[in-house]
Amino acid sequence: MPNNNIKTAEKTWDIIAKSFDITRRKPWKQCIEFINELSESDIVADLGCGNGRHLILCAKRCKNVTGLDISQNLLRITQKKIKEKSLGNVVLVHGNLVELPLKDNSLDAILYIASLHNIKGRENRINSLKEINRILKNDGTALISVWSRWQDRYRKYFLKQFFIKKDQNEFGDIDIYWRQHNLNIPRFYHLYSKREFVNDLNQAGLKLEKNWGTKLHSKISADNYFAIVKKGNCY
Repeated sequence: MPNNNIKTAEKTWDIIAKSFDITRRKPWKQCIEFINELSESDIVADLGCGNGRHLILCAKRCKNVTGLDISQNLLRITQKKIKEKSLGNVVLVHGNLVELPLKDNSLDAILYIASLHNIKGRENRINSLKEINRILKNDGTALISVWSRWQDRYRKYFLKQFFIKKDQNEFGDIDIYWRQHNLNIPRFYHLYSKREFVNDLNQAGLKLEKNWGTKLHSKISADNYFAIVKKGNCY
């Protein structure tokens, strides 16, 4: 991913880190269910770990956990929580999701929650998914989620894009502002259709085990898409 995009993303999430932590404390049901299926001997990574709400659950259950995030401020928040809970089996890494500083075939499980859609450029997103394929063990499993393009909040916006002259942005790209705690910070998102999500997983060589949509606020379409994937044979 180009350095300017990395720097912009890092600055964005550093600014909103404290506000994010205050408002994002509750683990997702889908993640809890995935984590509860993991073994005590598993080596796990939480990619885009944010404030550690899912990472800490992994650390309480599994042997070793790595948390990676682009925001050093979010990592500091997570580190404080880890220290408070006396968790000695966690390593935190500052890095980006397109070039993961993790070894081949090293992980039993991966959480990659609500972060893929913050990567600009389809090639970069697919490269990130290829990295998932690279670092999973042969029998490893990953839970991946993205925001839906057609959720109620953004459906009208993207329908209008059909009739607007295309610029350099990909269809699905949008700036979503963080406006809590008197902030007004744009965050890059690429919102997915379900078909595009599945296509990108396949393009990366991952073996799709299950995919589904969930409604949180929307009444018509899914707000999020989830997928459980295994390491593909093509790696």
